[in-house]
Amino acid sequence: MYQPHPALRKPITAADRVLQEIQRAIVDGDMAAGSKISEPELARRFDLSRAPLREALARLERCHLIERIPNAGARVVKLSTTGLLALYQLRENLEGLACKLAAEHMSDDEITEVRQLLDQHLSSQRVREGESYYQEAGDLDFHYRVILGSKNSYLINILCDELYYLVRMYRVQLGMNGPRVSRAFDEHKAIITAIANRDGELADLLMRRHIAASRRNIELQLEQMGT
Repeated sequence: MYQPHPALRKPITAADRVLQEIQRAIVDGDMAAGSKISEPELARRFDLSRAPLREALARLERCHLIERIPNAGARVVKLSTTGLLALYQLRENLEGLACKLAAEHMSDDEITEVRQLLDQHLSSQRVREGESYYQEAGDLDFHYRVILGSKNSYLINILCDELYYLVRMYRVQLGMNGPRVSRAFDEHKAIITAIANRDGELADLLMRRHIAASRRNIELQLEQMGT
């Protein structure tokens, strides 16, 4: 049975709460990429004292959503072609490995749940028309569920803690449109079928191709923006 990763569970401390709120604001673009971080402004916005705010900012830095620039302070990370390529090279290899391990370790019930998740995606969004394919974070995200299915704690920590929200930032702000939407959905279906068939090599290959195609889609958008 699926269990949410600790990073996606309900916040416990004030720092947990503000971390999740700032994560959401950065991923959704409410805090613009490249914008300066003002601790006094954030403290007022989230009604928080400086100590838990600084703890939250330190955690955001560890998951690469903010960066500290010498003599310029902290800023929201910028979306760039260079950053995308570095991130997606790593993602392609690690998520491919996660698929290979998921084919070995996911239970039949977990596979059924992921297939049901994809059915929900198809029924609740205009995937076939190429209009949208937005996935919420955590248990409603196909990639997140497959990563957890690897049952490899080190891989899960890297992909679900350290890199997850930076990946989501690119996916949400520079997401899919047009023919890529329905193709991405079909690729998800093919990946879970390979996992269900316990064909780890094929699942690995399909995920690598899927992420490479997503990277090319986002790269094109960045080029059009001149980033």
